[in-house]
Amino acid sequence: MWRILGQITGNGIRSEAAPEFSDELRLEGERIQHALLAILGQALTIRQVDAGSCNGCELEINALNNPYYNIEGLGIKFVASPRHADLLLVTGPVARNMELALRRTYDATPGPKLVVAVGDCGCDGGLFGESYASCGRVANVIPVDVAVAGCPPEPIEILRGILTAVRRCRAGSA
Repeated sequence: MWRILGQITGNGIRSEAAPEFSDELRLEGERIQHALLAILGQALTIRQVDAGSCNGCELEINALNNPYYNIEGLGIKFVASPRHADLLLVTGPVARNMELALRRTYDATPGPKLVVAVGDCGCDGGLFGESYASCGRVANVIPVDVAVAGCPPEPIEILRGILTAVRRCRAGSA
């Protein structure tokens, strides 16, 4: 219980006033998106998998589609099927009931497979860790290329993680 209270104290109130508009942050997001497409030379398709999260990370991933980040405007799209995906974006500690589904999703994704674990829970199990109901971090179930820490991580950090995974893949195939 003390660990949870410590995390709540560290995160602060999430319903604070919106930050001041930062043109620098918007330009950083655009730079990352252009770098992604320069590496790929085409669209990037992402399959997002919730393996048992609290939905905090999903809210930040959803923010990638808002007009501020507008990733779909540059050809980075979310798809419904892992058979159409280039990258898996996995959130949450992997619940035991989701372990087989996550493995099947990974197996259905065509190669080269990229996996980005999002949030503290996806990176190291977070507050839940490993237990009778949780496998813990995503890397305990499938191979992970990049882990994006944070509870939840900001959308710009998620974009940086995606870019890092794509760069590593491109460097490995070159």
